[in-house]
Amino acid sequence: MELLIDDRQNKVIIEEDVKDAVRDVILECLKLEGLSSNYEISVSFVDNEEIRKLNREYRGKDSPTDVLSFPMEDEEIDEGYIPVLGDIVISAEKALQQSIEFGHSFKREVAYLTAHSMFHLMGYDHETEEEKLVMRQKEKEVMKRLRIFKTENN
Repeated sequence: MELLIDDRQNKVIIEEDVKDAVRDVILECLKLEGLSSNYEISVSFVDNEEIRKLNREYRGKDSPTDVLSFPMEDEEIDEGYIPVLGDIVISAEKALQQSIEFGHSFKREVAYLTAHSMFHLMGYDHETEEEKLVMRQKEKEVMKRLRIFKTENN
């Protein structure tokens, strides 16, 4: 797997253990779906202002959100080419706010947002109640497999 992590904000310090959790979650999501780890994925940490602009531009919603997913659809794959699964953009500010609100660690919040976004990159959505249940179950399974629980305080 080629994982590109880009920290484009200066509001929240992104420690190495958070980056490690992102990598672990991505690998576990791929494993859960029976996919190889032979993908390129980028994860960008941004502030609320940047994610608000992206949310407005791509979703027509002029407000900050916690995470955005940008799936790539490579139609032609040459031999030796690592396919790009997509881009994940996480608001570090929003993730920190939500971790405090929900009473768990920043690392746990980022891990959950990464799992959520990965399932979007792999074609899942939550527009209907049935889709939401399927996606939530997959997110919970990844968190369980990695032993990242809501009560974690690190």
